[in-house]
Amino acid sequence: MLPDGDGLNILKKIKTNKANSGILIISAKNALDDKVTGLDLGADDYLTKPFHLPELNSRLKAIHRRKFLGGDETVVFNEIHINTSKMEIKISDNILDLTGKEYALLLYSVINKSRVLTRQSIAEHLWGDYVDHLLNFDFVYQHIKNLRKKIVQACGTDYIETVYGLGYKFNTGKT
Repeated sequence: MLPDGDGLNILKKIKTNKANSGILIISAKNALDDKVTGLDLGADDYLTKPFHLPELNSRLKAIHRRKFLGGDETVVFNEIHINTSKMEIKISDNILDLTGKEYALLLYSVINKSRVLTRQSIAEHLWGDYVDHLLNFDFVYQHIKNLRKKIVQACGTDYIETVYGLGYKFNTGKT
């Protein structure tokens, strides 16, 4: 029911391109056949209008948990334990006191471990649509610096590696 096509055709194109994205269909169509078709074509969930925002939020969290966290609410890497439902990070049983941005940065880094994350991709992850209003991405360095300091103060290992000219990588090879 889109002005220039059908959402199911868009879903088919997304699946053809093998995009690693979570897909939630939001539709006014409430018929069982429509729901089954959308889910069979590869959608992760189907929500009919009208809906409540807390339900949408919970469904999005569930898709993220299944797609990127293996269905678990806890992400563990060596001594780092991240509880995504409580937004709590422990390093060797020490609770890390982080800002919201530092929490999001550490979770993003751990989920994307061993991948180089550019300053721009980090900024886009932390600021979303507001990133277009930023003059530069120098603040990313400051967040990385603060996060490293807090991890080391909590008796953790600094796994964040600077990849000069490119960005940062959560290096899983450090021990």
